[in-house]
Amino acid sequence: MTVHKIVIVGGGAGGLELATQLGDSLGKNGKAQIILVDQKLTHLWKPLLHEVAAGTLNPHQQETNYFAHSAAHHYEFVLGTFTGLDREAKQIIVETEYFSKKSEPKKNQRIGYDTLVLALGSTSNDFNTEGVKQFCHFLDSRQQADIFQQDLLHLYLNAQHETSSRELNIAIIGAGATGVELAAELVEAKQNFFQYGLNKVDPNKVKITLIEAADRILTALSPKVAANTMKQLEQFGIEVLTSHRVAKVDEDKIYFADGSSLDAEIKVWAAGIKAPEVLAQLDDMEKDHIHRLKVYATLQTKSDPSIFAFGDCAHCQPAADQPVLGPRAQVASQQASFLVNALKAHVNGDSYLPMFKFSDKGSLISLSQNKAVGELLGQVNVQGFVAKTMYVSLYRIHQAAIHGYAHAGILTAKDLVTRKISPKLKLH
Repeated sequence: MTVHKIVIVGGGAGGLELATQLGDSLGKNGKAQIILVDQKLTHLWKPLLHEVAAGTLNPHQQETNYFAHSAAHHYEFVLGTFTGLDREAKQIIVETEYFSKKSEPKKNQRIGYDTLVLALGSTSNDFNTEGVKQFCHFLDSRQQADIFQQDLLHLYLNAQHETSSRELNIAIIGAGATGVELAAELVEAKQNFFQYGLNKVDPNKVKITLIEAADRILTALSPKVAANTMKQLEQFGIEVLTSHRVAKVDEDKIYFADGSSLDAEIKVWAAGIKAPEVLAQLDDMEKDHIHRLKVYATLQTKSDPSIFAFGDCAHCQPAADQPVLGPRAQVASQQASFLVNALKAHVNGDSYLPMFKFSDKGSLISLSQNKAVGELLGQVNVQGFVAKTMYVSLYRIHQAAIHGYAHAGILTAKDLVTRKISPKLKLH
């Protein structure tokens, strides 16, 4: 009897949680073969990227290696980039690099599936704004966060060779959760740079500007959460420009639709998302205007019942009277948990699969190492250290989902010790 093969593409928060739980159940018992495909060797929880970019978190201490993890959790890991889909043959096309000093072309391999799960996440949407691709940083991946951190660090290192203190203008375009959290984290980073002796850039001369086209920040969250966050940002000295639509970006400035401009040496674009470009190229799959795959409440794509999609790359509207679910970590995590049971039913050949129902637990926005703001269950507002503790607990829950509670507890203890003895800023 042939074992059912489930291929999961994308090892982000949802994809890795799903692969882990399916591996520990179906894979361990030999009821299905679980394969996870990702283009990177390691996993890092995406909500940590703003801390990586600011240098306030060392990513090497928080990575999970897919090969080591797969060996412990009964699934197979394939390193490669998903580039195409052959639905008729039920195969995905994966591009792999040749890891050698020799100049070798990239190779394509085909991986067959009985059930395919796409968990590819999202990428930044620059809306074809002139100059953004050339002159802005993005925070879609660990690599992009590392590049920003290195550029910021080298700017400070170069300033140390100058004879006098200098000014620095940092602009973040997009005041959603990513933009707000990065702005707050950079306030902490500039104080740490000065504390560690990189003092030719006076913290008081570092201007951080948060730019939003809408009339308020955090438009996906309640006005009360946005108002509480604005108060904190003002206390941090962050300038917030709402109702400012960016028309163009060049090496030194940001130009707005009203004709005004802003000096900015370092610019970050965090003003929207779209599905990865590979999904836009799947012409025979039903998608929305930002290329997300349309799915039923079962999370099966509307084009093919053997292909599931979830998280940021899926256009999911659980019921006609409910809105389309937004790109939130808790959506992907809840969908991953749902799919564990749904895919077991699918493997067993059940005619009717369960329907996904999203339960909004609330939203939390990190505002540096010790502060956060948020709203729980749509009613309870939380701020300060209590909110930050809740925010951190979301990461611990993710660690428990991919490592188990005992392992997650050890990692928590390690992080507490490391935080006390390590520098507050990554300076390399």
